[in-house]
Amino acid sequence: MPDQPDTGTAAEQNGAGAAADAAGQPKINIHAQYIKDFSFENPLGPDAVSAITDNPDVKIEISTNARPLKEGTHEVTLFIRGEARAGDTTLFIAELTYGGVFELENVPQESLGPALLIEGARMLFPFARNIVANATRDGGFPPLMINPIDFAALYREQHMTPEDNAGQDDETG
Repeated sequence: MPDQPDTGTAAEQNGAGAAADAAGQPKINIHAQYIKDFSFENPLGPDAVSAITDNPDVKIEISTNARPLKEGTHEVTLFIRGEARAGDTTLFIAELTYGGVFELENVPQESLGPALLIEGARMLFPFARNIVANATRDGGFPPLMINPIDFAALYREQHMTPEDNAGQDDETG
């Protein structure tokens, strides 16, 4: 019988070797996504469209939060509040708390916060953005299209002390 090149074990040929290489790598999985709380207000009702004479002043607030659930799973919530005003007149207010249940594997304890509040929030954002855009459109206004969010900067702003931020700035440049 001619010599055959060594192609590894059957398990390695079936991808188990790749799985072993990936063992120990951090992983984040979404188990569920949901609207936790939602409110849309159009105080002017049918007069809202005629109240818009110029581009309205739109303010958007975004925050994130996380809490542990059962062993290995966490809830991440993304809160978005959008308010449009024309002068002193409120045109609409949209508030959404959008949640997700995440399972983390091989993530060190000191990295849980960033993994959940940066990566988890980043994964939820497109869905929450779509809900807000649809609600404002369905409320009689142009859809409120929220620009992409730098969740790393938001995490530093909301969850780190000024001393922590100074250390981050020194490390990155």
